[in-house]
Amino acid sequence: MEHAVSLHHPAAASTQTGVPNGKLGMWVFLASEVMFFTGLIGAYVVLRMSHPAWPGSEGHLNVWIGACNTLVLICSSTTIVLALAASERRDLSAVRTWLLLTAALGSVFLVVKGFEYAAKFSHHIVPSTNVFWSCYFALTAFHALHVLGGIVFNLVVLAYTGRPAWWASRGRRLELAGLYWHFVDIVWIFLFPMLYLF
Repeated sequence: MEHAVSLHHPAAASTQTGVPNGKLGMWVFLASEVMFFTGLIGAYVVLRMSHPAWPGSEGHLNVWIGACNTLVLICSSTTIVLALAASERRDLSAVRTWLLLTAALGSVFLVVKGFEYAAKFSHHIVPSTNVFWSCYFALTAFHALHVLGGIVFNLVVLAYTGRPAWWASRGRRLELAGLYWHFVDIVWIFLFPMLYLF
């Protein structure tokens, strides 16, 4: 009987390090994602350093739009933190509100990025235009896919809040969603100045 009870004890979901398995798994996943984006950014830096006459955006990137999108993601990081704070207060209504706002802000980011892409295509700017645009589309498209993944993750967590097991898990899924979302935001904070300012 003691053995059966221990299987349902919260500690059973933790590794020998004392870190919950879900969180450890997320950190390992994020480490692999860091290596992925480091490789892409490193390739961009090498290409730029090896091209003395770097083509650049030639005025086709709107810094203010990029800055506004950066602000949108920073605000979304705030809303996911507020969702976590609401979870600690056991305020389910606030958790849902902040999660929905986080997903909405992520969607705004993608819509703005879509308009940016449309503007480029209308000027016949495509990945094959030059090496800068190849890098721009590759980096921003992969990042946009990760934003989309984060939105889906947040909506799944939002749906899970309606289940009785939500409080039993102490909002762990929300914490994991927050870790992933902060990662997505940090990547963009690196990409924005690299592509839009320098």
